[in-house]
Amino acid sequence: MQNTRKNAQLRDLHRAVLDLMGVMNRPQPDEALIAEAGISLERALFPLLVVIERRGPIGIVELADRVGRDHTTVSRQVARLESLKLVGRRASPRDRRVREVAAAARGKAMVRAIDGARERLLAPVLEQWSERDLDRLAGLMRRFVDDLLALPQRRRKV
Repeated sequence: MQNTRKNAQLRDLHRAVLDLMGVMNRPQPDEALIAEAGISLERALFPLLVVIERRGPIGIVELADRVGRDHTTVSRQVARLESLKLVGRRASPRDRRVREVAAAARGKAMVRAIDGARERLLAPVLEQWSERDLDRLAGLMRRFVDDLLALPQRRRKV
């Protein structure tokens, strides 16, 4: 009986993750976020800028892996962000062959505007949630993702 319940819970979790990915990958939320932030940035570039600001300095291959895009596409998109003076590239101090990208001051300011817009847009969704519920959700999501990332690479396809 325990296995049947766990299987049902895993299916429910998987459905919720798929639904969340669907919401996150639709263009409309990105467009609304960009408009609310009052910024001018191509929709395809803004997720890259946010990941670079949060995780940078970061190599192009790792960045491409994190956003689920081909590294040549990401390299072109990073070049566009660089031309807009939102990011800068440098040689990695760990491996001089690797070029890393980091958010420039202008890019950090843009991400702060995006963060503020996200908070304003999510406020109506979360207004009925208690702080305890939000803390639990954030903690459990972090634990889930960290545990997935800890899996060996070949077993990570969930």
